[in-house]
Amino acid sequence: MKNILILLSIALLSFSCTPNKNPTESQKMLRHVVLFKFNDSSSPEDVKKVEDAFSALKGKINLIKDYEWGTNSSPEGLNQGLTHCFFVSFASDKDRDDYLVHPDHVAFVEVLKPHLDKVTVVDYWAK
Repeated sequence: MKNILILLSIALLSFSCTPNKNPTESQKMLRHVVLFKFNDSSSPEDVKKVEDAFSALKGKINLIKDYEWGTNSSPEGLNQGLTHCFFVSFASDKDRDDYLVHPDHVAFVEVLKPHLDKVTVVDYWAK
């Protein structure tokens, strides 16, 4: 009996750790990838202010389903000066569109503008 319980536990654990290879429509997410290069004249404190303001949007705008960010660490040297990547997920195109004009996002852009040298944005549906 003990061996059966152990095998059953292993099987359940294995099944629960198996990634979903074919997500349903309701599980697919729209990824909004934003890459920044800050002005050379922007101080580390200025950049931190922008980082914090972007991160705060997750708590202010419920359309955001997931959020993460980080700084470039690639050894390839192909980042074209872009140093920060912000990754925001949405459930629909409409949610992303509403996010872009949301007052809290518009206010964030005002914090960003004086420090932004270059930006690249790519949106895609995760497959």
